[in-house]
Amino acid sequence: MDARAKAGVSIRSAAKRYGPVVALDDVSLDIAPGEFVSLLGPSGSGKTTLLGILGGFVQPSSGSVWVGDRDITFAPPHKRDIGIVFQNYALFPHMSVGENVAFPLRARRQPKAGWARKVSDALAMVELGGYESRGISQLSGGQRQRVALARAMVFEPQLILMDEPLSALDKQLRETMQIELRRLHRKLEATIVYVTHDQREALTMSDRVAVMRNGKLVQIDTPERLYDRPCDAFVASFIGEASMLPVKRAGEDAVMLGNTLLRTAHPLPHGDTLLLAVQTEKLVIDTALNHAGVNRLVCRVTEVLYQGESLRVFATLADGTAISLRQPGSHDARQRIPAAGSQMTVVLDPQDTIVVPG
Repeated sequence: MDARAKAGVSIRSAAKRYGPVVALDDVSLDIAPGEFVSLLGPSGSGKTTLLGILGGFVQPSSGSVWVGDRDITFAPPHKRDIGIVFQNYALFPHMSVGENVAFPLRARRQPKAGWARKVSDALAMVELGGYESRGISQLSGGQRQRVALARAMVFEPQLILMDEPLSALDKQLRETMQIELRRLHRKLEATIVYVTHDQREALTMSDRVAVMRNGKLVQIDTPERLYDRPCDAFVASFIGEASMLPVKRAGEDAVMLGNTLLRTAHPLPHGDTLLLAVQTEKLVIDTALNHAGVNRLVCRVTEVLYQGESLRVFATLADGTAISLRQPGSHDARQRIPAAGSQMTVVLDPQDTIVVPG
């Protein structure tokens, strides 16, 4: 893709109202040229509305949208220079693979003499070189998804939008395609905005993730910071498997969980109501009991669930507070887990002791 195909996106105070219902509430977001940003949130969070505004399928009630130095707020979809990959691929079953990929060139009335080369280059990019004459019905789900990608890229758009394109695939293929898409993005250096409700998918593929809730942008950050430094209880519980436990302030860098003092390496938020966000894999079983005084929690195991690559361990603290942790499924790790009814000590590193506003 050429330099023309890379452009930043600026969404400025975008809002969408349907009568009294607010679908999108004053969202501002800047996306750098060549960046991969995922819009992540539950149903009704506003992520699909925001993607629709970017694509020109939804008119904002207020605000503006810029791609590079162009105000495209009210431009029709076909004049936005945007490639789109839909959830159901939206391929034409009566056309061959090559005809499907060439369709955007035909719609934009680009010179026919250059179609074959552009189609060939786009299919080679998604590792489907030589598939031009194949029928859509002859392709697997993963191959159809790649054809949809090739069609979105063939006219070298400034921006590519993706609306949950992997949701129809089975788990194994979906995870494979996540890595493929990430690889393709690095090769293309395209600006991509990707909608998903799958947390792992967003963390795997994105340069940054924008978490949305009730039409608002709650937090945008790198996957690492989003996971390790959530801004509130919603983000902490939505990203990963976090237990939210009420705690009390006990100084500048410590909180009380029941009768246990826990120190944190991060500044405590303001306010009187605080929650400890404990991700399941951050708790470590202390078999050697060599962490005396450093965020040690004594608990009793209530249940151990085998889940293939990992085990989920449920336990309760002395005051009845329920916690859970996830351990590797290896034989060695399984040997360290006490049986149900046994006492266990777990350790939470101060770096992993995350406190958020209640």
